[in-house]
Amino acid sequence: MGSKKPLKIFTGTATTYLTSKICNSVGVDLGKSSCPVFADGEFEPCYEETIRGSHVFIVQSTFPPSDNLMELLLMIDAAKRASAYKIIAVLPYFGFARQDRKDKPRVSIGAKLVADLLSAAGVDRVITMDLHADQIQGFFNVPVDHLYASSLFIPFIKKMGLRDVVIASPDVGGTKRANTYAKMLGTDMVICHKSRAKANVIGDMTLIGDVRDKDVIIVDDLIDTAGTITTAAGLMIKEGANSVRAFAAHGLLSEPAYERIENSALQEVYFTDSIPPKRESSKIKYISVAGAFGEAIMRVYKNESISSLYFK
Repeated sequence: MGSKKPLKIFTGTATTYLTSKICNSVGVDLGKSSCPVFADGEFEPCYEETIRGSHVFIVQSTFPPSDNLMELLLMIDAAKRASAYKIIAVLPYFGFARQDRKDKPRVSIGAKLVADLLSAAGVDRVITMDLHADQIQGFFNVPVDHLYASSLFIPFIKKMGLRDVVIASPDVGGTKRANTYAKMLGTDMVICHKSRAKANVIGDMTLIGDVRDKDVIIVDDLIDTAGTITTAAGLMIKEGANSVRAFAAHGLLSEPAYERIENSALQEVYFTDSIPPKRESSKIKYISVAGAFGEAIMRVYKNESISSLYFK
């Protein structure tokens, strides 16, 4: 049974473009809110309509992370103080997710801290997509609905008409994801093994598996500076691949990502629109996740199962 309490969908400033499409997909008007910024850079989000007793869904990707995360926390706090019935944070992209463990001494676990901050602010539920590591769901003490871009990418890949596809993971950590794609597409998988000297700097890379005369699809959760993905593409072409394309849920595309992609062996790179494009590129294309998030929002609001949306 659905809820009789009002449904309200609001957007943070980082995700207006996507929230508007989500609202259109479910036939709900975008909620009225504002976020004045003081001279010192401090901001004060404000709801400009009543939300008392409402299911409030706040859509905000936390990229770049600092200001957008803080704005989201303030919006959650404001909704709680305005007597919202339920507060659901919708994070198409969850920032700090790469900090999911202590991989060296004296570092923080940023993903756990962000989960704690969202809970402390008053969130009742989180909806997100393609976390960097699935176990981040366990960092929360509220329910987390974890969607996967594969539910959009796999049908798209099937329609591309490629002759002899092989799925590739750009690193050992993405093997599970690549294996899921390979199983769903009924094809083989290869793995790139890399050594990383420091953050965003790739050392040596070796290929495990055969890509000769294959149309390679590299799958990943995100592409930041594109060092890994372009190095992998070059290696696969060197090993005899017919073509190389990449699919990733989140396109962070920090510099020099655009230049690397344009000058690489990659034929095309596909992202969802979890993060707004910074500029155009002849090789970069986007597939919208507005429908998937809209469906998840409506099922949560109506107390319906969303397990069918967990397609990996």
